[in-house]
Amino acid sequence: MIELDRAGRSFKVRREVVHAVRDLSFTIAAGEFVGCLGPNGAGKSTTIKMLCGILTPTSGRVRVAGLDPSRRRTTLARRIGVVFGQRTTLWWDLPLRDSFELIRLLYNVDRVAYRSRLDELTETLGLGDFAAKPVRQLSLGQRMRGDLAAALLHAPDVLVLDEPTIGLDVVSKAGIRDFLRRLNSEQGTTVLLTTHDLGDIERLCRRVMLIDHGRLAFDGTLDDLMATAPGRSTIEEVVTRLYTTGRETAR
Repeated sequence: MIELDRAGRSFKVRREVVHAVRDLSFTIAAGEFVGCLGPNGAGKSTTIKMLCGILTPTSGRVRVAGLDPSRRRTTLARRIGVVFGQRTTLWWDLPLRDSFELIRLLYNVDRVAYRSRLDELTETLGLGDFAAKPVRQLSLGQRMRGDLAAALLHAPDVLVLDEPTIGLDVVSKAGIRDFLRRLNSEQGTTVLLTTHDLGDIERLCRRVMLIDHGRLAFDGTLDDLMATAPGRSTIEEVVTRLYTTGRETAR
């Protein structure tokens, strides 16, 4: 469902070339739930933007659902849903339900299918109590649930999440994790999650990738990750050690 083959993305900053992503290769099969870790500036967001077609790779090959994202961006938009935790795709001054209706029109979703999908999302995400409120009046947890629903109204095959639980309280975070777990297990939606919250990784992901300095530093199961450190290390200790090792290697 997702394939990167020696993908790279560089930028020219003040006459200097900065390599945000270098020779990055991995595949994600349909139905997988994969977590992506990495320190700030590691290249995670750049990778996501290449997957969505926002950025064009300067080297290598990227495919999502069999499509080249940068060349087939409009077609791909009907196959993927994207949530950026620090940004919203909703219309700030409109009621949440009006944002959903606009999204239906943008994606040309059949009205009957849309109503069925919206009813399901409203129930599972608990949107009913605030669907009539303008987005600007929603709490962070409410807005995040609205963004998740907006990303799923057209029933995408792939869901890409960038920090979806950032800043959320414990209850809101638990609710979103439970929803994502069921979405993956019951509907088979392929999910790629980037996060700094190791609790998201422990509770949701069967497979973990670690990106550092634009390269793949680790790819395996959570058990494989924990096995890289001797003794009774916590996941936070293991990831911190890998981050530190990556920085030393880069130097």
